[in-house]
Parts: sequence; C-alpha cells; structure tokens
Amino acid sequence: MATSSGWHRQTPVQKTWRTQPRNGPITASVLARPPPRSVRLDDILGPLIHVACVCAGHNASRDVVTLVKSILFHRRNPLHFHFITDTVANQILSTLFQSWMVPSVQVSFYDADELKSEVSWIPNKHYSGIYGLMKLTLTKALPSNLSKVIVLDTDITFATDIAELWAIFRKFTEKQVIGLVENQSDWYLGNLWKNHKPWPALGRGFNTGVILLYIERLRRIGWEQMWRLTAERELMSMLSTSLADQDIFNAFIKQNPVLVHQLPCFWNVQLSDHTRSEQCYTEVSDLKVIHWNSPKKLRVKNKHVEFFRNLYLTFLEYDGNLLRRELFGCPSQASSESTLQQALEELDEDDQCYDFRRERIMVHRVHLYFLQYEYTPTADGTDITLVAQLSMDRLQMLEAICKHWEGPISLALYMSDAEAQQFLRYAQASEVLKNRKNVGYHIVYKEGQFYPVNLVRNVALRNVNTPYVFLTDVDFLPMYGLYDYLRKSIVQLDMANTKKALVVPAFETLRYRLSFPKSKAELLSMLDMGTLYTFRYHVWTKGHAPTKYAKWRTATTPYKVEWEADFEPYVVVRRDCPEYDQRFVGFGWNKVSHIMELDAQEYDLIVLPNAFMIHMPHAPSFDISKFRSSPSYRYCLTTLKDEFHQDLSRKYGSAALKYLTQLQQHISMA
Repeated sequence: MATSSGWHRQTPVQKTWRTQPRNGPITASVLARPPPRSVRLDDILGPLIHVACVCAGHNASRDVVTLVKSILFHRRNPLHFHFITDTVANQILSTLFQSWMVPSVQVSFYDADELKSEVSWIPNKHYSGIYGLMKLTLTKALPSNLSKVIVLDTDITFATDIAELWAIFRKFTEKQVIGLVENQSDWYLGNLWKNHKPWPALGRGFNTGVILLYIERLRRIGWEQMWRLTAERELMSMLSTSLADQDIFNAFIKQNPVLVHQLPCFWNVQLSDHTRSEQCYTEVSDLKVIHWNSPKKLRVKNKHVEFFRNLYLTFLEYDGNLLRRELFGCPSQASSESTLQQALEELDEDDQCYDFRRERIMVHRVHLYFLQYEYTPTADGTDITLVAQLSMDRLQMLEAICKHWEGPISLALYMSDAEAQQFLRYAQASEVLKNRKNVGYHIVYKEGQFYPVNLVRNVALRNVNTPYVFLTDVDFLPMYGLYDYLRKSIVQLDMANTKKALVVPAFETLRYRLSFPKSKAELLSMLDMGTLYTFRYHVWTKGHAPTKYAKWRTATTPYKVEWEADFEPYVVVRRDCPEYDQRFVGFGWNKVSHIMELDAQEYDLIVLPNAFMIHMPHAPSFDISKFRSSPSYRYCLTTLKDEFHQDLSRKYGSAALKYLTQLQQHISMA
C-alpha cells in the first residue's frame, strides 16, 4: 500500500537513519549516518517530525511544493513526509523528492485508490471531491507504529519552525487526541444566509487545514468506527457534506468535546470567504501559519493580504536548491560519505575539464507534469510524441508548435523556480496552450554553470507515453500535417519490427516573419527563391549534408542514407531508443553523439520524401558564444569526444571501429 523513498522506494518501515549503499546511484543520503550508540538522535537533531498531506492531481502536486519549501526553510529537525496520493501525484512527487535530495528528510507514499472505498459512500459537495474526505482514513493509511502526525492541507504556508507546532503535543491532556484551530468564519453558526444549515459543531467549529493528530490514541478509542457512526447519523438529515472531512470532524467533536485540544488561532490564519481572521492577531509578525482556504486563493480580501501574498510568493519562487543544506549539528561525515560527494571527490580539481565532469554527475531537481496533462492511447499503436527541450528565452515558440503539431508533446524546460512560475502564468494566459491537454511540461531546475542540454532532453524522452518519438528542437516548426504523415510512415516502413530512424529533412529561414509553406512544392519554390535554405547551409553543412537534399527534391519514396561524421538529423524512432549522452553539456556534439549511437546500434537512417521542418531564427545561445570565445571550452569538448569514442568502442565493439578511425583521421589532420 505504501512506498517510501530514501531515495529508494520501500515499504514504510520507520527508519530514523538511512544511507545510500556505496555503489548506489549518485544521490545524497536522506539522513546522516547514525551517531554513536551512546548519543540519542533527539539530542543531535531534535525529534523526527511527521507530516501528512493528501495530494491528488497535477495542480495539488504543484501547490504542495510551496508548502514543503516553507516548512524546509524554517525547520531545524529531521522530517518525515507522508503523502496520500493518486497515481499522478505519486509520480510527480516521488520524482521531485528523489531528485531534490534534501538532507534529513524521508518521504512515504500511500495509494489513495486503496482508501477510496472507505469514504466513497459519503456525498460531498466540496470542490475537493473524494480526496477532501481522505484525512478521515489516516489511522488506517499510516504505519501502525506511528504515534503522532501533523496533518496539513496543501494550501498552507508556514511562517515559523514546524517544531513549535509539534511541541504542542506535549500540552495535550491524557484524553485529548486531536488539536485544531477554531474556525474563523461564521459558517458553523448558521447565520451566513437565510436557511443556511451547517453540520453540527462546537461553537464556531474547527478548521481542519492544520491538525495535530495523536494517531496512537485515536486507534485506541476506535476512531474508524466512531467517525463512521457520526457520519451515518448526520447524513440522515444533512444528506451530504459541504466542507468535506471538516463537517464530520466537527460533528464528532460536538459529541466528544473532551477529545479536542484547541490550538492558538495563529497556527491556522484562515483566508477564506467570510473570514474573521483579522480578529485573531494584532501584528502580522505574530502569525505562524497562513491558510489560503478560499477558492479565490491569492485574490481573497483581507487588509493584510499583500503581506500574506508576498510571503507566499517568496516561497513559491524560492530556489529549492538552497534547501539542500545540512541541518546544524548533523554529523559532518554525512555529506562526505554520500555517493554524490564521493563521486565529486573522485574528480581531479586540477583537471582543465573539471567543471564539465562535475556537471555530468550533478543531480537536478525535476518536477514532472507541471501543468494538467491528459493522454488517451491510440488503438493502432502508431502514436508519436514530439520531444524537445527549451529554456525561458524560447517560450514564444510553444504556441506555434502547438498549432503545427496536434499530437502529444513532451517538453522539458530548464528554468529557475522563479522562471517556472513565469512560465505557469504565461501558459495559463494563453488560449492555445490552455486548450492543449496532451502536452507534458517537465521542469528541470537550474543549477551549475552549463546548460545540461542532454540531461534535459532525456527528461522529456523518459516521460513519453507513445510507442514512437519525434526527436526535435523547439526552434523548429514541423510542416502542417506532419503528425499524421509520420504515423502513416511508421506503418508503411514497419517500424514496429525493424530498427529504423526516420529522418525529417531540416530547413531554415533567416526571416522572423515567414509565410509557412503548405506543401513540398511550395517549399522547393521558396528554396529556389532564397527565402529558405537547407539547415545550417551557411555555417555547418556537414551536420545535415548526408540527408542528400538534391535527391530529396525529386524523391517520392523513402530512401536510405549512410551515417557520416558530424551528421545530426532530426529523427523519428521507437521510444526504446538509446538516451542522449549527458557528458555533453552546453554547445557541441550533444545530438551528433546520439546519432552515432543509433548508428552503432545498427539503426537504418531513412529519409522521408514528403516531410520537412523549418528552423526559425533566434539570438545565439550563451553556450555557443562560450564555445566560440573560449579555447578551454573547445579543448574540453574535444577531450569529451575522444572519451565518448572510446566508450562507444568498448560498448559496441567492431560496430564502432569506424568512429575511432574517424577520430584518428581528425587528429592527424589537426
């Protein structure tokens, strides 16, 4: 039922300390090595704090990250997050935490689908749907040896150390099992409008956005049976819940007031509709937790809303890499013995190419499916995904690509936390992008001095849901109708049973405004007039010359071409193709190396006679400028090429000998 990441996925056995195996993946350990037996864990780092959240879908998975950042920013204790998730949130959050590698943090996941039957019988009018009832099931969902847990909604922002909230457990009486803040609206008083009939509650009732749950005691008193009986009784007259689990919690507390511990109101300042939260505090500096529990979220009315909004936006755009810091008092050997640190220490800092080699082993945070994504597989098994990567300066290409390609798209975006939020606003404001649900946007967060282009490409490639992929760059617009043409070509060329890479011939324009050709005949006319050129005709003809453009002009059937040095076409292949080599960062050889490996694996390169794509002009990238201006950059690229050739030869034997011959010829000519 549950998985836990160390960063390895496991059943949620409670282990306070966890380390990576010496030969494991290059990631930092989740927690430090255990201290000597005579030293208690709590004496070093403080108690392990458990936090539970229900999280389902793309939007909630994005929102919960801001909550997590606000907790990590202030915390001084080790943490264990427990996420009750659907399949979507599990995939997104497990990938995010594995790549985030925050020290002294454990993460466990629990399948919400296995809990739905516990609450699906309860009619619920709240916009959260069935997931708004899941907190009722925590005694069943969470590990049996878990004693206490803080339960949070995803729309919470912390303004202080969560350990202060955890410490309130010590103030519970022996009978108290749940800690809550009073509801800060008049909802449960029943006077908001005529005939308003809320569920029963004690006074103003309590808000369940922040809960201290003494889960061990709840199990002892038979919580599962008690909340069910309460819900069944009240539903006979109420018919449905209006505020999901909160209605049932309040009805339960009304019957059992001795079980509740009332928390100070600043632990859940509620910015809901009809809120009276301003009566809760005198100075905003007194606040501990802000709860955006209105459907209006940041647009809610409150005299201090600008302060609250700025606090929220601070964490929304905060660089998550900065939260990888070790906790004060954590044993110093923790980071030095992590496998990532070991890999770094094995590098020679005097090596002229140290920065390049360091980049190859760097682990970047990845947030998959940053926006809503929907995909339905085709019945014929020929579907194909356009795969590309981009950074902030190429956002303007997205709408045009979506207009030219109606099939699924997988895009990896290399951005900072702040840029990711700018992208979100851009996408939400675009009618074209809002109407396309079959585009997967995957954020790879910036870190280091180089653009890890092949790592970013691989993120897009790994998260494809179709059997075939069209590997392209975001600066290209595919011809109209290319999606359907490629699907027909996949069948005609028996791609399912043969190793083929279908080459889509590439052209370019130097004009920012282009009347896009609607056919091959129109493209050839524009080529003759000098409006279009074969791609890189002026600067790097070797990259695409093996496509044999002269033959393509009159070709009516697909034709095979041979690999040649520096060939880097854009191709259609099966999804199980080799990944891009991540040693190549920035400019140079990032695509060439991939085509070489396809050739080494004996893929046939087949040029499609009625397909084309056009490169749109843009300013030179920062990395190409570095390549042109830095002898050291060019030296390191040559060194990496040499090492790649040798690795290819070891991996593929005789099939790769021609690449070594080519390298030797290149060296002798130099």
